[in-house]
Formats: sequence, structure tokens, C-alpha cells
Amino acid sequence: MKAVEKAYQLARERYAESGVDTEAALAALRAVALSMHCWQGDDVGGFENAGSLTDGGIMATGNHPGRARTPEELRADLEKAYSLIPGRHRLNLHAIYGEFGGKKVDRDAISFDQFRGWAGWAKEQGLGVDFNPTFFAHPRAAGGFTLTSPDEETRRFWVRHGIACREIGAAFGKTLGKTCITNVWIPDGYKDAPADRMSPRRRLQQSLDEIFAGPLNPRHNMDAVESKLFGIGTESYVAGSHEFYLAYAIENRKAICLDSGHFHPTETISDKLSSVLLFLDDVLLHVSRGVRWDSDHVVVLGDDIRAVADEIVRCDCINRVHIGLDYFDASINRVAAWAIGMRAMLRAMLEALLSPAAKLKELEADGDLTGRLALMEEAKNMPVSAVWDYHCLAAGVPVGAAWLAEARKYEKKVLNKRG
Repeated sequence: MKAVEKAYQLARERYAESGVDTEAALAALRAVALSMHCWQGDDVGGFENAGSLTDGGIMATGNHPGRARTPEELRADLEKAYSLIPGRHRLNLHAIYGEFGGKKVDRDAISFDQFRGWAGWAKEQGLGVDFNPTFFAHPRAAGGFTLTSPDEETRRFWVRHGIACREIGAAFGKTLGKTCITNVWIPDGYKDAPADRMSPRRRLQQSLDEIFAGPLNPRHNMDAVESKLFGIGTESYVAGSHEFYLAYAIENRKAICLDSGHFHPTETISDKLSSVLLFLDDVLLHVSRGVRWDSDHVVVLGDDIRAVADEIVRCDCINRVHIGLDYFDASINRVAAWAIGMRAMLRAMLEALLSPAAKLKELEADGDLTGRLALMEEAKNMPVSAVWDYHCLAAGVPVGAAWLAEARKYEKKVLNKRG
């Protein structure tokens, strides 16, 4: 790999001429820990067999061979994906991925006992874990209402689930020594225009207050709430809107989760970061790629993801913005889908770290908007690929497209034998 090292040295000199330190950028990138979502590996199926996947507006498309069917298979697939991605990252886990040993444990009765296998594995791998209550794919969610349900028994059931998940998140954080972000998202809403928008939101506020009432060590658990504009079956009204959750997060000092697929197609989460970071300590991102709607396609290196990375770096908030990925594409090799998305997000962060941000801000402050635009364009011609390849080489993962050959070997040896 002498060619990679030689190309990097030339790139380093080129960046130095424009006042950018590639070594500092790489050091900052190595500290970025993305949270990789477990549900890409099995199409959001989980291991409890409690309900239909499509309940609650969740839908994976495609039928590529090799879906993980057990926790052991999913962990093996995750390990393979992590081996193709530079850096040390995290795992984003949903409540339906507990190990139940063939026993029926309903959502309101789950505990850390069902996740000790995940915690032990994560500790061996050196991973942090983030956690999510699963407010969908369950008989009690069949009517489209969980925390907003007008049926008190149903609402209380889901409140108990939320409380249990926070405790599980805190147990992960304590066991692994890395703060767990426990993120609340619910699908509740209406397909057509409702007559009463206030009552469901009032019940949601009450439910969240009850879920968050118990004090937890902030070193172990961080609470986040996630909004959505619309969903399958909730095209006209979602109780947990951005305005609702932003107000709730600010008032109750919770992190806000911004999912790139949960807003109007003309909105970008990059533009929201500088606003919410003025009022909140932490922001959680779920990075996805929508095609015409919230379709959760595999993340690729495009303008939207570049804008998100630029904003994180220019706001000097890498330690306050927690990046997770959120998509589920069953039409291609699932391990490759993880690698494509994670490498794309990391590549975007590297580009942002190599950008002459200080000079751009200086030009803007001086009113030199011509110079600002010109420098932004010229930065696109810099040899970021040489720096990225060197980063992969130094991290001991495949350089360039070589990772794809590894993913295909794994598919032939492991995935295709699953039937």
C-alpha cells in the first residue's frame, strides 16, 4: 500500500498549503463514533415474534438472501460489517431484539435480563450501545395508538414499556461504561384529518412525563425524543410532531432526535442544527436517505449528508451531536448496506473536517461573499480521497472498493446458506 501512503503525503502537503492540517482532521475523525442500527440486518423483524412488521408504519422492501434469523447470526453479520468500517463505533438496538429464550415476555415486562447477551458481546467488541423502545409491531399498537391512546389500559401498557426501556438503557450505560442514548419514537396519528389534534398530544405529554419521572444517572442514560411529519397510515396527522417534541425537549432538558427522513422533502436537518443546539445540550441524528418520501434508502455520499457533516463541524459541536444511521434496505446484501452507509457518513465527516471552515467564516464576516463561494467550490477539488484511503489503511480495513470483495465472500460463505 505504498501508493496509498505516497498519495496521502502529497495530499497532506496540498491541504497544508490551504491552511488545513490533515493529521488533526484524522484525529478528530477517529473520535467520531457512529451508532450502527441493528435492524438493517434482519429487516426490522426482531426476535420476540409479537406482531406484524408492518404494524406502525414500518416497511422493509426486498428479499435479498441472508437475513439474520437469530441473535447469533445478527451479531456475526454486525461483526463483519464493523470489520469493513474504519473506526470504533456503537450499536443501536431496538427492544424487540432481546433474547427471550423461547419464553413470552411482553413489552411492559422486559428487563436487562433479555439483553445481557448483547451487553457481553458489545463489551467484547468495545462498542457502546444505544437503545430504542419499540412502539410498533404489537397487538396493542394495532389501532395506531400507543402513548396517545384514549384507552387508559393501553396507554399505561406503553408507559410501562417506556419506563422499562429507560432502565435497560441505563443498565447498558453502566455495564459498558459508555452513556446509552434511549430514544423515544411513536407512530401514533391519523390517516385523515382529525377533529381533535390537542387531546392526543396532551396524552402524549402525560405519558412522557410518566416515563421520564424516574431519575437515572446521566452518565448511564441520555433521553431523546424523535418527531415525524407523516407515516404510512398517518399521512395527515402525527401526534409527535417536530414542534411538539422540540418544545418538550427544551422544557424538560431532553435531547432532540432529528431524522433526515422525517421532515418535508424540502426541509433539511442540517439547517436545524444551529438552531436547536442553541437551546439544547445534545442532539441525536438518525441519518437516512429518502427517495420521494421517508423511504429509508441506504445512505450515500450526497449533498444532504455533506451539509449535515459541514454543519456539525462548523458549529464546533462534534461532541454534542450524536450520529446514528436509520435505514432498512432488504433489496441488497445487508452487510454491504451497513458498510456503504457507515463509510459514506464517515467520508462526509472527513470532508467537513478537511474544509477550510475558519477561512470561510472569516471571508463571510468580512463581507467577501464572492470569496466564500469561490473557496467552497475550490475545496471540492481537494484530494480528500487520498486522505480517506489512508484513514482506512491506518485503521486496518479494506481500502477503496476492496471491502466489497470481502462482503461478497461473506455472502457466499455465510449468508447464502441461510436459505
